Amino acid sequence: MALILNIETSETICSVALAMDNELIAIKESAEERSHAKLVTVFIEEIFNELKYTLHDLDAVAVTKGPGSYTGLRIGVSTAKGLCYGLNIPLISVGTLTALANATINTEKYNNHKFCPMIDARRMEVYSAIYSSDLSKIKDVSADILTNKSYSSFLESNKIVFVGSGSAKFSEILNNNNAIFNTDIVASAKNMIEVSYSNFKSQKFEDVAYFEPYYLKNFIAIKPKNKIF
Repeated sequence: MALILNIETSETICSVALAMDNELIAIKESAEERSHAKLVTVFIEEIFNELKYTLHDLDAVAVTKGPGSYTGLRIGVSTAKGLCYGLNIPLISVGTLTALANATINTEKYNNHKFCPMIDARRMEVYSAIYSSDLSKIKDVSADILTNKSYSSFLESNKIVFVGSGSAKFSEILNNNNAIFNTDIVASAKNMIEVSYSNFKSQKFEDVAYFEPYYLKNFIAIKPKNKIF
């Protein structure tokens, strides 16, 4: 039996879920913007205050590694690493897109489909990948500019389910009978549980000291247009 704390801060939702093996025990989450720093540790404390478990009962901490929000990822990873270091337990990373794809694959109505989770990267850009029904990648994670021709080579012979925060804007410009859009599945710690437990069983752990989020793109600080000096 493995008690795993799952932390998701890669997008708008700040989400924390506690699971025993594959079973969700408790979850706390909020879609309040820019709330990750103030809520993630509060949610962790609230979960353990409401349950019979303590932090010392944890067998591992899992965190989404990205891609996603630069600031959000830093907050989630820093929190997870701090817990793992202090409790001397393993750190598990889960790809944000992998978690979204896995949650969609588990939706029974999508038999024999391919799955394309998308994270909104502003304007018409998304971070995306395409997975088969066994969660193997058939298109690697990349930053893509969406057009009405995007993923056309995959859509020619496959029904693809598009999910995540970037799928809504893609649905507005794509007209293809092989494209299915599900905007209900979003980044959440509960979607990490199956993948994080699988990684725990196979002892796929990260180095707590050196692990860094997968940003995909470098963070760029923009200089203000109106200079004071």
